[in-house]
Amino acid sequence: MRLEAVTVGTELLLGFTIDTNAAEIGRQLAAIGVRVVRRTSVSDDAEAIRDAVSAALARTGAVLITGGLGPTKDDITKHTVAALFDAPLEFDESVWQAVLARFARLKRKAVDSNRTQAMVPRGARVLPNRWGTAPGLWLEGRPGLAIMLPGVPREMRALLEHEVVPRLAERSQEPVVVRSRTVRTTAIAESTLAERMGNIEEDIAPLTLAYLPGLEGVDLRVTSWEAEAHETDLRLAVAVDRLRQMAGAHAYGEDEVDLAEEVLRAAREDGDHIAVAESCTGGLVGGRLTAVPGSSAVFKGGTIAYDNEVKTAELAVTPQILEAHGAVSEETARAMADGAARRFGTSLAIAVTGIAGPDGGTAEKPVGTVCFATRAGGETRSTTMMVAGDRMEIRARAAQFALYLLLRRLRPA
Repeated sequence: MRLEAVTVGTELLLGFTIDTNAAEIGRQLAAIGVRVVRRTSVSDDAEAIRDAVSAALARTGAVLITGGLGPTKDDITKHTVAALFDAPLEFDESVWQAVLARFARLKRKAVDSNRTQAMVPRGARVLPNRWGTAPGLWLEGRPGLAIMLPGVPREMRALLEHEVVPRLAERSQEPVVVRSRTVRTTAIAESTLAERMGNIEEDIAPLTLAYLPGLEGVDLRVTSWEAEAHETDLRLAVAVDRLRQMAGAHAYGEDEVDLAEEVLRAAREDGDHIAVAESCTGGLVGGRLTAVPGSSAVFKGGTIAYDNEVKTAELAVTPQILEAHGAVSEETARAMADGAARRFGTSLAIAVTGIAGPDGGTAEKPVGTVCFATRAGGETRSTTMMVAGDRMEIRARAAQFALYLLLRRLRPA
Protein backbone atom coordinates (compact mmCIF):
# COMPACT_ATOMS: atom_id res chain seq x y z
CA MET A 1 0.00 0.00 0.00
CA ARG A 2 1.24 3.49 -0.92
CA LEU A 3 0.31 6.59 1.05
CA GLU A 4 1.31 10.24 1.33
CA ALA A 5 1.66 12.28 4.51
CA VAL A 6 0.66 15.93 4.84
CA THR A 7 1.62 17.80 8.00
CA VAL A 8 -0.26 21.04 8.57
CA GLY A 9 1.03 24.00 10.56
CA THR A 10 2.51 27.38 9.76
CA GLU A 11 4.90 26.86 12.68
CA LEU A 12 6.49 23.96 10.77
CA LEU A 13 7.36 26.20 7.84
CA LEU A 14 8.63 29.03 10.02
CA GLY A 15 10.97 26.63 11.79
CA PHE A 16 9.56 27.16 15.27
CA THR A 17 8.44 23.52 15.50
CA ILE A 18 10.34 20.46 14.28
CA ASP A 19 8.14 18.09 12.30
CA THR A 20 8.54 14.92 14.37
CA ASN A 21 5.11 13.66 13.28
CA ALA A 22 6.25 12.92 9.72
CA ALA A 23 9.17 10.85 11.00
CA GLU A 24 6.92 8.86 13.34
CA ILE A 25 4.43 8.20 10.55
CA GLY A 26 7.20 6.89 8.31
CA ARG A 27 8.54 4.53 10.99
CA GLN A 28 5.24 3.08 12.13
CA LEU A 29 3.76 2.57 8.67
CA ALA A 30 6.92 1.09 7.16
CA ALA A 31 6.81 -1.60 9.83
CA ILE A 32 3.50 -2.89 8.44
CA GLY A 33 4.47 -2.64 4.78
CA VAL A 34 2.79 0.69 4.03
CA ARG A 35 5.09 2.92 1.98
CA VAL A 36 5.02 6.66 2.65
CA VAL A 37 6.06 7.82 -0.81
CA ARG A 38 5.89 11.58 -0.24
CA ARG A 39 5.77 13.99 2.70
CA THR A 40 4.47 17.54 2.40
CA SER A 41 4.23 20.34 4.96
CA VAL A 42 1.81 23.21 4.42
CA SER A 43 0.65 26.29 6.32
CA ASP A 44 -2.69 26.75 8.06
CA ASP A 45 -4.22 27.91 4.80
CA ALA A 46 -7.29 26.36 3.21
CA GLU A 47 -5.98 26.58 -0.34
CA ALA A 48 -2.59 25.10 0.61
CA ILE A 49 -4.23 22.23 2.50
CA ARG A 50 -6.69 21.54 -0.31
CA ASP A 51 -3.98 21.50 -2.97
CA ALA A 52 -1.69 19.19 -0.97
CA VAL A 53 -4.42 16.72 -0.01
CA SER A 54 -6.06 16.58 -3.43
CA ALA A 55 -2.68 16.07 -5.14
CA ALA A 56 -1.79 13.29 -2.70
CA LEU A 57 -5.11 11.55 -3.28
CA ALA A 58 -4.67 11.81 -7.04
CA ARG A 59 -1.25 10.15 -6.85
CA THR A 60 -1.87 7.36 -4.32
CA GLY A 61 -5.52 7.38 -3.33
CA ALA A 62 -4.57 7.61 0.36
CA VAL A 63 -3.33 10.45 2.56
CA LEU A 64 -2.61 10.87 6.26
CA ILE A 65 -2.92 14.44 7.53
CA THR A 66 -1.79 15.76 10.90
CA GLY A 67 -2.64 19.10 12.47
CA GLY A 68 -5.45 21.61 12.20
CA LEU A 69 -8.10 19.71 14.19
CA GLY A 70 -8.14 21.96 17.25
CA PRO A 71 -10.74 24.50 18.38
CA THR A 72 -9.13 27.73 17.15
CA LYS A 73 -9.79 29.68 13.95
CA ASP A 74 -6.58 28.52 12.28
CA ASP A 75 -7.62 24.86 12.70
CA ILE A 76 -9.21 24.37 9.29
CA THR A 77 -7.98 20.96 8.14
CA LYS A 78 -11.23 19.14 8.90
CA HIS A 79 -13.35 21.73 7.09
CA THR A 80 -11.11 21.72 4.04
CA VAL A 81 -10.88 17.95 3.68
CA ALA A 82 -14.61 17.52 4.30
CA ALA A 83 -15.32 19.89 1.41
CA LEU A 84 -13.05 17.83 -0.87
CA PHE A 85 -15.10 14.74 -0.05
CA ASP A 86 -18.42 16.60 -0.28
CA ALA A 87 -19.06 15.47 3.29
CA PRO A 88 -20.69 18.31 5.28
CA LEU A 89 -19.78 18.61 8.96
CA GLU A 90 -22.36 17.37 11.44
CA PHE A 91 -22.44 17.65 15.21
CA ASP A 92 -21.66 14.34 16.97
CA GLU A 93 -23.08 14.22 20.49
CA SER A 94 -20.92 11.25 21.53
CA VAL A 95 -17.75 13.11 20.59
CA TRP A 96 -18.95 16.17 22.50
CA GLN A 97 -19.62 14.12 25.62
CA ALA A 98 -16.12 12.65 25.37
CA VAL A 99 -14.70 16.18 25.18
CA LEU A 100 -16.71 17.26 28.22
CA ALA A 101 -15.63 14.18 30.16
CA ARG A 102 -11.96 14.90 29.48
CA PHE A 103 -12.30 18.51 30.61
CA ALA A 104 -14.03 17.33 33.76
CA ARG A 105 -11.17 14.94 34.57
CA LEU A 106 -8.76 17.85 34.17
CA LYS A 107 -11.00 20.01 36.39
CA ARG A 108 -11.45 22.49 33.57
CA LYS A 109 -14.48 23.84 31.76
CA ALA A 110 -15.02 23.48 28.04
CA VAL A 111 -15.78 26.67 26.10
CA ASP A 112 -17.97 27.20 23.04
CA SER A 113 -15.04 26.88 20.64
CA ASN A 114 -14.50 23.31 21.83
CA ARG A 115 -17.80 22.35 20.23
CA THR A 116 -16.08 22.54 16.84
CA GLN A 117 -14.11 19.45 17.84
CA ALA A 118 -17.39 17.51 17.88
CA MET A 119 -18.14 18.43 14.26
CA VAL A 120 -17.58 15.31 12.13
CA PRO A 121 -17.67 14.96 8.32
CA ARG A 122 -20.71 12.97 7.24
CA GLY A 123 -19.79 9.30 6.86
CA ALA A 124 -16.46 9.61 8.67
CA ARG A 125 -15.35 7.11 11.30
CA VAL A 126 -14.34 8.72 14.57
CA LEU A 127 -11.00 7.56 15.98
CA PRO A 128 -11.35 8.07 19.76
CA ASN A 129 -8.64 10.24 21.27
CA ARG A 130 -8.00 9.08 24.85
CA TRP A 131 -5.00 11.40 25.08
CA GLY A 132 -6.59 14.73 24.08
CA THR A 133 -9.79 16.43 22.96
CA ALA A 134 -9.59 16.35 19.15
CA PRO A 135 -10.57 12.92 17.78
CA GLY A 136 -8.97 11.42 14.72
CA LEU A 137 -11.08 10.94 11.61
CA TRP A 138 -11.12 8.21 8.97
CA LEU A 139 -12.90 9.44 5.83
CA GLU A 140 -13.41 7.43 2.66
CA GLY A 141 -15.16 8.48 -0.52
CA ARG A 142 -14.74 9.02 -4.22
CA PRO A 143 -11.39 10.89 -3.86
CA GLY A 144 -9.91 8.03 -1.81
CA LEU A 145 -8.95 7.61 1.84
CA ALA A 146 -8.12 10.55 4.13
CA ILE A 147 -6.96 9.96 7.68
CA MET A 148 -6.87 13.05 9.89
CA LEU A 149 -4.97 13.11 13.19
CA PRO A 150 -4.27 15.92 15.68
CA GLY A 151 -0.89 17.62 15.38
CA VAL A 152 0.11 17.33 19.06
CA PRO A 153 2.93 14.74 18.81
CA ARG A 154 1.93 12.69 21.87
CA GLU A 155 -1.68 12.44 20.72
CA MET A 156 -0.72 11.78 17.11
CA ARG A 157 1.65 8.95 18.03
CA ALA A 158 -0.90 7.25 20.26
CA LEU A 159 -3.73 7.48 17.72
CA LEU A 160 -1.42 6.30 14.96
CA GLU A 161 -0.36 3.26 16.97
CA HIS A 162 -3.71 2.25 18.44
CA GLU A 163 -6.26 3.36 15.85
CA VAL A 164 -4.61 3.79 12.45
CA VAL A 165 -1.89 1.16 12.18
CA PRO A 166 -4.20 -1.80 12.98
CA ARG A 167 -6.70 -0.67 10.32
CA LEU A 168 -4.04 -0.07 7.69
CA ALA A 169 -2.37 -3.39 8.49
CA GLU A 170 -5.61 -5.22 7.70
CA ARG A 171 -6.01 -3.31 4.46
CA SER A 172 -2.39 -3.54 3.36
CA GLN A 173 -1.87 -7.31 3.73
CA GLU A 174 1.58 -6.86 2.23
CA PRO A 175 3.91 -9.88 2.49
CA VAL A 176 6.94 -7.58 2.69
CA VAL A 177 7.81 -4.99 5.30
CA VAL A 178 10.28 -2.14 5.64
CA ARG A 179 12.12 -2.27 8.97
CA SER A 180 15.22 -0.72 10.44
CA ARG A 181 17.51 -1.36 13.39
CA THR A 182 20.06 1.05 14.81
CA VAL A 183 23.39 0.49 16.52
CA ARG A 184 24.38 3.50 18.62
CA THR A 185 28.05 4.47 18.85
CA THR A 186 29.91 7.31 20.56
CA ALA A 187 33.42 8.73 21.07
CA ILE A 188 34.44 7.92 17.50
CA ALA A 189 34.37 10.15 14.41
CA GLU A 190 32.14 9.23 11.49
CA SER A 191 35.08 8.87 9.09
CA THR A 192 37.01 6.70 11.55
CA LEU A 193 33.96 4.54 12.12
CA ALA A 194 33.44 4.15 8.36
CA GLU A 195 37.05 3.01 7.95
CA ARG A 196 36.55 0.48 10.72
CA MET A 197 33.42 -0.84 8.98
CA GLY A 198 35.33 -1.44 5.75
CA ASN A 199 33.13 -3.03 3.07
CA ILE A 200 30.47 -4.17 5.49
CA GLU A 201 27.74 -2.97 3.10
CA GLU A 202 28.67 -5.86 0.81
CA ASP A 203 28.54 -8.34 3.69
CA ILE A 204 25.04 -7.36 4.81
CA ALA A 205 23.46 -6.85 1.35
CA PRO A 206 20.61 -6.58 0.37
CA LEU A 207 20.26 -4.54 3.56
CA THR A 208 21.35 -0.91 3.38
CA LEU A 209 23.51 0.96 5.89
CA ALA A 210 23.33 4.67 6.78
CA TYR A 211 25.66 6.71 9.00
CA LEU A 212 23.74 9.23 11.13
CA PRO A 213 26.08 11.59 13.03
CA GLY A 214 24.76 13.73 15.88
CA LEU A 215 25.78 15.36 19.14
CA GLU A 216 25.72 12.04 20.99
CA GLY A 217 27.72 10.11 18.41
CA VAL A 218 27.13 8.25 15.17
CA ASP A 219 24.13 5.97 14.77
CA LEU A 220 24.41 3.08 12.31
CA ARG A 221 20.99 2.42 10.82
CA VAL A 222 20.52 -0.77 8.84
CA THR A 223 17.33 -1.21 6.81
CA SER A 224 15.57 -4.10 5.10
CA TRP A 225 13.34 -3.05 2.22
CA GLU A 226 12.01 -6.11 0.43
CA ALA A 227 11.48 -9.16 2.64
CA GLU A 228 8.78 -10.83 4.70
CA ALA A 229 8.64 -10.01 8.39
CA HIS A 230 10.33 -13.17 9.70
CA GLU A 231 13.16 -13.04 7.18
CA THR A 232 13.58 -9.30 7.79
CA ASP A 233 13.98 -9.77 11.53
CA LEU A 234 16.57 -12.50 11.04
CA ARG A 235 18.58 -10.45 8.56
CA LEU A 236 18.54 -7.39 10.79
CA ALA A 237 19.59 -9.37 13.87
CA VAL A 238 22.62 -10.77 12.04
CA ALA A 239 23.54 -7.32 10.70
CA VAL A 240 23.25 -5.68 14.13
CA ASP A 241 25.53 -8.30 15.67
CA ARG A 242 28.04 -7.70 12.90
CA LEU A 243 27.91 -3.90 13.31
CA ARG A 244 28.38 -4.11 17.07
CA GLN A 245 31.35 -6.41 16.61
CA MET A 246 32.98 -4.01 14.14
CA ALA A 247 32.29 -0.92 16.26
CA GLY A 248 33.75 -2.59 19.34
CA ALA A 249 33.75 -0.61 22.59
CA HIS A 250 32.24 2.42 20.84
CA ALA A 251 28.90 0.61 20.42
CA TYR A 252 26.84 1.10 23.56
CA GLY A 253 23.30 0.15 22.61
CA GLU A 254 20.62 -0.32 20.00
CA ASP A 255 17.64 1.57 18.63
CA GLU A 256 16.37 4.18 21.14
CA VAL A 257 18.61 3.28 24.08
CA ASP A 258 20.34 6.17 25.86
CA LEU A 259 23.93 6.01 27.06
CA ALA A 260 22.92 7.19 30.54
CA GLU A 261 20.54 4.25 30.74
CA GLU A 262 23.35 1.83 29.96
CA VAL A 263 25.59 3.43 32.60
CA LEU A 264 22.92 3.10 35.26
CA ARG A 265 22.19 -0.50 34.29
CA ALA A 266 25.85 -1.48 34.53
CA ALA A 267 26.29 0.30 37.88
CA ARG A 268 23.16 -1.34 39.26
CA GLU A 269 24.38 -4.79 38.21
CA ASP A 270 27.72 -4.17 39.95
CA GLY A 271 26.15 -2.70 43.09
CA ASP A 272 27.85 0.66 42.50
CA HIS A 273 26.58 4.18 43.17
CA ILE A 274 27.44 7.27 41.15
CA ALA A 275 28.31 10.86 42.03
CA VAL A 276 29.16 13.66 39.63
CA ALA A 277 31.22 16.85 39.83
CA GLU A 278 30.62 19.27 36.98
CA SER A 279 32.01 22.61 35.95
CA CYS A 280 31.56 23.47 32.24
CA THR A 281 28.67 21.03 31.75
CA GLY A 282 26.69 22.75 34.48
CA GLY A 283 24.65 19.72 35.53
CA LEU A 284 24.12 18.10 32.12
CA VAL A 285 25.68 14.79 33.21
CA GLY A 286 23.51 14.60 36.32
CA GLY A 287 20.52 15.66 34.25
CA ARG A 288 21.09 12.85 31.74
CA LEU A 289 21.32 10.30 34.55
CA THR A 290 18.28 11.50 36.50
CA ALA A 291 16.18 11.61 33.31
CA VAL A 292 16.18 7.79 33.39
CA PRO A 293 13.38 6.28 35.50
CA GLY A 294 14.73 4.41 38.52
CA SER A 295 18.02 6.30 38.55
CA SER A 296 17.62 7.04 42.27
CA ALA A 297 18.67 3.46 43.00
CA VAL A 298 22.14 4.25 41.63
CA PHE A 299 22.67 8.00 41.41
CA LYS A 300 23.50 9.67 44.74
CA GLY A 301 23.96 13.28 43.73
CA GLY A 302 26.30 15.84 42.27
CA THR A 303 27.96 19.21 42.65
CA ILE A 304 28.01 21.97 40.06
CA ALA A 305 31.33 23.56 40.96
CA TYR A 306 31.51 26.34 38.43
CA ASP A 307 33.51 28.77 40.55
CA ASN A 308 36.90 27.88 41.99
CA GLU A 309 35.70 28.74 45.50
CA VAL A 310 32.97 26.13 45.13
CA LYS A 311 35.50 23.56 43.90
CA THR A 312 37.49 24.18 47.06
CA ALA A 313 34.63 24.44 49.56
CA GLU A 314 32.45 21.62 48.23
CA LEU A 315 34.92 19.20 46.64
CA ALA A 316 38.12 19.89 48.60
CA VAL A 317 40.10 20.88 45.53
CA THR A 318 43.09 22.62 47.13
CA PRO A 319 44.07 26.18 46.18
CA GLN A 320 47.55 24.82 45.45
CA ILE A 321 46.19 22.54 42.69
CA LEU A 322 44.15 25.36 41.19
CA GLU A 323 47.05 27.79 41.28
CA ALA A 324 49.58 25.35 39.86
CA HIS A 325 47.46 23.73 37.16
CA GLY A 326 44.34 25.87 36.66
CA ALA A 327 40.66 25.03 36.86
CA VAL A 328 40.81 23.30 33.48
CA SER A 329 43.35 20.57 34.09
CA GLU A 330 43.47 16.86 34.69
CA GLU A 331 44.82 17.50 38.18
CA THR A 332 41.75 19.57 39.05
CA ALA A 333 39.43 17.03 37.43
CA ARG A 334 40.98 14.22 39.47
CA ALA A 335 40.58 16.21 42.68
CA MET A 336 36.95 16.95 41.78
CA ALA A 337 36.18 13.27 41.15
CA ASP A 338 37.83 12.23 44.41
CA GLY A 339 35.97 14.97 46.26
CA ALA A 340 32.61 13.94 44.81
CA ALA A 341 33.18 10.29 45.74
CA ARG A 342 34.04 11.27 49.33
CA ARG A 343 31.21 13.75 49.72
CA PHE A 344 28.51 11.41 48.47
CA GLY A 345 30.05 8.17 49.69
CA THR A 346 30.11 6.48 46.29
CA SER A 347 32.41 3.97 44.65
CA LEU A 348 32.03 5.61 41.25
CA ALA A 349 32.42 9.27 40.30
CA ILE A 350 32.89 11.40 37.20
CA ALA A 351 34.26 14.96 36.99
CA VAL A 352 34.19 17.39 34.06
CA THR A 353 35.92 20.75 33.76
CA GLY A 354 36.58 22.67 30.57
CA ILE A 355 36.26 25.76 28.40
CA ALA A 356 32.94 25.83 26.56
CA GLY A 357 33.44 29.30 25.07
CA PRO A 358 32.93 31.40 23.20
CA ASP A 359 35.45 33.23 25.40
CA GLY A 360 37.99 32.07 27.95
CA GLY A 361 40.35 30.12 25.74
CA THR A 362 44.13 30.58 25.55
CA ALA A 363 46.85 29.39 23.22
CA GLU A 364 47.64 26.56 25.65
CA LYS A 365 44.02 25.78 26.43
CA PRO A 366 41.76 26.84 23.55
CA VAL A 367 37.99 26.81 23.61
CA GLY A 368 36.82 23.20 23.53
CA THR A 369 39.48 21.90 25.94
CA VAL A 370 37.74 19.59 28.39
CA CYS A 371 39.33 17.52 31.16
CA PHE A 372 37.64 14.44 32.60
CA ALA A 373 38.34 12.20 35.57
CA THR A 374 36.67 8.98 36.65
CA ARG A 375 37.00 7.22 39.98
CA ALA A 376 36.20 3.52 40.19
CA GLY A 377 37.55 0.65 42.24
CA GLY A 378 39.58 3.05 44.36
CA GLU A 379 41.51 4.30 41.32
CA THR A 380 41.17 7.71 39.65
CA ARG A 381 42.00 8.15 35.96
CA SER A 382 41.97 11.31 33.88
CA THR A 383 42.06 12.39 30.26
CA THR A 384 41.80 15.54 28.17
CA MET A 385 40.11 15.97 24.82
CA MET A 386 39.30 18.72 22.36
CA VAL A 387 35.56 19.02 21.81
CA ALA A 388 34.31 20.71 18.64
CA GLY A 389 31.31 22.98 18.24
CA ASP A 390 29.68 26.02 19.75
CA ARG A 391 29.03 26.41 23.47
CA MET A 392 25.89 24.25 23.46
CA GLU A 393 27.53 21.53 21.38
CA ILE A 394 30.71 21.44 23.46
CA ARG A 395 28.73 21.04 26.67
CA ALA A 396 26.45 18.35 25.21
CA ARG A 397 29.34 16.38 23.71
CA ALA A 398 31.34 16.66 26.93
CA ALA A 399 28.42 15.24 28.91
CA GLN A 400 28.11 12.36 26.45
CA PHE A 401 31.83 11.60 26.66
CA ALA A 402 31.69 11.69 30.45
CA LEU A 403 28.98 9.03 30.40
CA TYR A 404 31.05 7.00 27.93
CA LEU A 405 34.03 7.10 30.29
CA LEU A 406 31.83 5.90 33.15
CA LEU A 407 30.58 3.00 31.06
CA ARG A 408 34.12 2.03 30.09
CA ARG A 409 35.16 1.96 33.76
CA LEU A 410 32.19 -0.27 34.51
CA ARG A 411 32.52 -2.43 31.40
CA PRO A 412 36.15 -2.33 30.19
CA ALA A 413 36.53 -3.14 26.51
